[in-house]
Amino acid sequence: MKALQWTVVATGLVAATSSAFATQYLTAQQAQALIFPQAGAFKEANLQLTAEQMHAIESLSGLPARSAAWRVISAWQGDKLLGYMVLDDVIGKFELISYAVGLAPDATVMQVEILAYRESHGFEIRNAAWRKQFVGKTAADKVAVGDNIANISGATLSSTHVTDGVRRVVAMAQVALKK
Repeated sequence: MKALQWTVVATGLVAATSSAFATQYLTAQQAQALIFPQAGAFKEANLQLTAEQMHAIESLSGLPARSAAWRVISAWQGDKLLGYMVLDDVIGKFELISYAVGLAPDATVMQVEILAYRESHGFEIRNAAWRKQFVGKTAADKVAVGDNIANISGATLSSTHVTDGVRRVVAMAQVALKK
């Protein structure tokens, strides 16, 4: 009976610690308000890409286009388009990382926000200094860890996969959103 009690306690501790790593930092609504504080309205602007657009994204980014469907929200101040927020997920080491990329109407990165991080290591990608490296980047820039984006020791997969995700987002924005 004692062994069974310890097994139940140990199982409970493992379950509690394994789920303790998942952290929701921001909701999509909080991220859009943070990225576009001057916006008076936000509108869904989700995209369904054509095969031709997906090939163009692959060409620009050097990565598989991955999905034809994109979650996009446009930000408005009156009748003026301020930009877009693209919501995406990439795999960290084992779990998904949810993030948002704020883009100007010309498809330039304004801001990157980590919405949810579910891994036990690598949460340093949420640091503002690391995310700031993406500001001003476009599809014409080489957005890659080791080139113009610094790696984070202990978060190599997370930083690489988020960087690849942002590179894919800016390529998609160039192809389908740029004004």
